[in-house]
Amino acid sequence: MVNAISIVKEEAIKLIEGLPDESSWDDILYEIYVKKKIATGLDAASEGRTVPHDEVEKRFA
Repeated sequence: MVNAISIVKEEAIKLIEGLPDESSWDDILYEIYVKKKIATGLDAASEGRTVPHDEVEKRFA
C-alpha cells in the first residue's frame, strides 16, 4: 500500500508541475479530478466492466 501511495503522490506532483504558474486551486483540483476519472475508466475497461455499444444505444433510445 505504501508503494501505491507514493506512485499517486508522484503523479500528482508531476501533474501540478506541468500546469501553468498562474493555475488556481480550482484548476489543480479539476486536473486531478479528470486524471482520477480517466484512471477509473481505464481500470474498469481492463477488468471487463463495460457496457457494449449496442446496449448503451438501447438504454438511451
